[in-house]
Amino acid sequence: MNVRQKPGAAARVNDDIGSETRLDLYRRQVEIRDFEKRAYDLFLQNLVKGTSHLSLGQEAIAAGFAVAMKDGDKSFCTYRGHAHTLARGVPMEAVLGELMQRDNGLMRGKGGSMHLTSVDHGVMGSYAIIGAHLPIACGSAWRAQYLGHDDVSVCFFGDGTTNIGAFHEALNFAAVWKLPVVFCCENNLYMEYTPIGEVTAVEHPAADRASAYGLESIIVDGNDADAVYRAAQAAFARARAGEGPSLIECKTYRHSGHSRADPGKYRPEGELEKWLEHDPVKIYRARLAEFGVSEKQIAAIEKEIKAKVDAATEACKAAPQPPDEILATDVYADGGWAWRN
Repeated sequence: MNVRQKPGAAARVNDDIGSETRLDLYRRQVEIRDFEKRAYDLFLQNLVKGTSHLSLGQEAIAAGFAVAMKDGDKSFCTYRGHAHTLARGVPMEAVLGELMQRDNGLMRGKGGSMHLTSVDHGVMGSYAIIGAHLPIACGSAWRAQYLGHDDVSVCFFGDGTTNIGAFHEALNFAAVWKLPVVFCCENNLYMEYTPIGEVTAVEHPAADRASAYGLESIIVDGNDADAVYRAAQAAFARARAGEGPSLIECKTYRHSGHSRADPGKYRPEGELEKWLEHDPVKIYRARLAEFGVSEKQIAAIEKEIKAKVDAATEACKAAPQPPDEILATDVYADGGWAWRN
């Protein structure tokens, strides 16, 4: 598979995905969009402390991969992990409660925005250290291979990670052992505040390096949920068949800065406006209409999700702070050698 679909290219009309799946893809994208917009509003109200990293504009990647996954598949995320956590079915209230440091949070308020984890939903952690989770995803895939399980581990990372040693080590290891792991580069063009193209020797930071590990070069429009879904399906089928890893580069763009503290003023004038015309939620809403979904049905989905976000917001506002007695739980009590035995 060698797909080089430019962002903004017209999608080929076909019906291989089906209406039920398309509605699911749209619902998950809108859930992520509305949730993160609410999280930003709550931050301005000082109800979400610290910083967080939003996926506004990148929703199609999380939705496309999640819909293609099976129960038992594992997701490994970066600090920009709200979208993938929600897309795997973690309840909004649990995620928002974690952001608001409430006792009803996913980890009772102790993990915060950058460490979302829900093993029950296959979300094996969000990692704040760049590239740290790629070798861990390899370990998860090796476990499945060794035990004869058919689950696939999926590792999401940004374009800047491709210049980290762990990226190359993980790709090489996965290729040598033919591990059932899929690496997804969410290339939003900026590694924090620096354009990836200014510090990388190749045009496509992930895909152009795939051949060094015997992998195919795969680039998809990361703002088109159908394109992402198809690429993910093919990669998962390859992994389950024992054919080894895949590396997929999804071209996308974040609508906001790197984090809440970043106004994004380093971006060239007009760049954001151009990408807003290729907004994934806008694209997919039009796609549904193209395939005969009525405006009434689309509006009903949007109304339902708004009500879910409102209900989660009120529940988290009313939830208590975590009790003091859990401060010392789930941490190392002994940093010495004894725990190794």
